[in-house]
Amino acid sequence: MQKTPMTAQGLKHLEDELRRLKTEERPAVIRAIAEARAHGDLSENAEYSAAREKQSFIEGRVLELEALISTAEVIDPSTLSGDRVQFSAFVTLVDEETDKEKTWQIVGEQEADIKTGRLSVGAPLAKALIGKEVGDTVSVPAPGGDRTYEILKVTYK
Repeated sequence: MQKTPMTAQGLKHLEDELRRLKTEERPAVIRAIAEARAHGDLSENAEYSAAREKQSFIEGRVLELEALISTAEVIDPSTLSGDRVQFSAFVTLVDEETDKEKTWQIVGEQEADIKTGRLSVGAPLAKALIGKEVGDTVSVPAPGGDRTYEILKVTYK
């Protein structure tokens, strides 16, 4: 079974979502189905259909979360150090074309959030950064042409 790299924070987020689905969402949708059944004819009951659809989504997500959690390999960034980019590193880059600096943390695919600077380990930029060191330059294909970045700083928190 292939392990899925993840930070402790990412694993906690998945566990919290799973707990919420099992303890809040699942019982609520079961009540909604029971209430919709009480209204009679199920073939023309939109509430019943919507509740069954939501139940299907919840059950599918529960299975997905359980699988992700069971294969999670938590990597603690505080145990890592050095100037080489690894999973969970905070990497400060400068775009060589615009001179804009940006810091990214390389995280698991389920944790990625571009708005908060959390870059999926499977993203082209993250793939280009893994194994590189401070001072190295990486080139990444982009829709408007290749972008080139210099690694200014690598930290682990």
